[in-house]
Amino acid sequence: MKKVAFITLGCKVNTYETEGMKRLFENSGYQVVEPDAAADVYVINTCTVTHLSDRKSRQMIRRAKRLNPDAVIAAVGCYAQVAPDEVSKIDGVNLVIGNNRKSEIVELVEGISRNEQRIEVLPGKSLKEYEELWVGSYTGHTRAFLKIQDGCDQFCSYCIIPFARGRIRSRSIESIIEESRKLVENGFKEIVLTGIHLTSYGKDTGAGTLLDVIKELNKLDGLLRIRLGSLEPLYMTGEMIREISEIEKLCPHFHLSLQSGCDETLARMNRKYTTAEYREIVDRIRQHFDDAAITTDIMTGFPGETDEEFRKTCKFVESIGFSQAHIFQYSIRKGTKAAAMKDQIPPEVKEERSRILAEICSRSMHEFRERQVGKIKDVLFEEKTEEYWTGHTGNYIPVRVLCDRDIGGELLDVMITKNEHDYMIGQIV
Repeated sequence: MKKVAFITLGCKVNTYETEGMKRLFENSGYQVVEPDAAADVYVINTCTVTHLSDRKSRQMIRRAKRLNPDAVIAAVGCYAQVAPDEVSKIDGVNLVIGNNRKSEIVELVEGISRNEQRIEVLPGKSLKEYEELWVGSYTGHTRAFLKIQDGCDQFCSYCIIPFARGRIRSRSIESIIEESRKLVENGFKEIVLTGIHLTSYGKDTGAGTLLDVIKELNKLDGLLRIRLGSLEPLYMTGEMIREISEIEKLCPHFHLSLQSGCDETLARMNRKYTTAEYREIVDRIRQHFDDAAITTDIMTGFPGETDEEFRKTCKFVESIGFSQAHIFQYSIRKGTKAAAMKDQIPPEVKEERSRILAEICSRSMHEFRERQVGKIKDVLFEEKTEEYWTGHTGNYIPVRVLCDRDIGGELLDVMITKNEHDYMIGQIV
């Protein structure tokens, strides 16, 4: 039996697509092995959101080549899409696919020898149809990511993803529900809806909205939780927030990408909201959801970000009180408007600003979790580490409990007793 290994970088959409490709290889008689094992085929699902992502993708390709010099190596995903010639020059690469034809990956791999090389990449603007990649199950997970949308038309000035993923393409609601039903049959209690620009779902087809998808999933027997991926802030109108607050299975966890807490910086980024609008959205969510987790992404060192603009961001971030935040440094992406902007920020300044913001967000995370102590929360348990079972609350707090029996995949009420910063300690009620 031939063996295939996968190395996945980047976002939850990549995670979903990797699982879909695994199922295709399994259905063709391959054994899926761990990324560091010897294999006949290596599939590296690449990322290009920053220059570090590009570098990591190159490292993983070279690593696969070292693991088995005779293997067929396929580079797929966003880095392969935007820089196919560059990727093809990496020693060992046989097949460059990008973000099209992943559903044909088995046939493409089997149609090439280790001494050949082919590039199967369509221009991003040619990616017009949603490509179905059914997952049905996940390796080593208890929650399931479900991709419902691809592509983005926002064109934030720093972002390469619209060029890597192409225009908006939505999956049919019928297909979403059918795969969701299969996931539930395979034991998954929580589904996380994901996409490249999730809130654009349905704009291309007119056949439904993200809200319609959530409402249909809420009817699904056996599904206990629906969690949303990253959301465009302005999508969360007062009406939308009111409607989703009535959906029983929806987790009170909202990832609203901020990027900057300064209006001048947001304008240069081509983000479509102001800080005042963002604050109003957060306030509305908190009015309708108890203990709502507001998580976010924040960029430091965007071109032209002055000390005063950064101070505004710090003040705004501190005032919001995020339950968790991903802090990252601006990275020049060739072909984006920001790459040509003046006043690029030195690396040492980006690093220092990242450190300051990380400290602010660490404090707000600690304060948010402190407020959970003494409360009873439902926890979906995922794995056992030493003597503790670990899971997450609906508002995405990691919780550990002592329990003798196997509770993996169970949703149980837990009294939160202690905040250990990285996780909470609890007792099953």
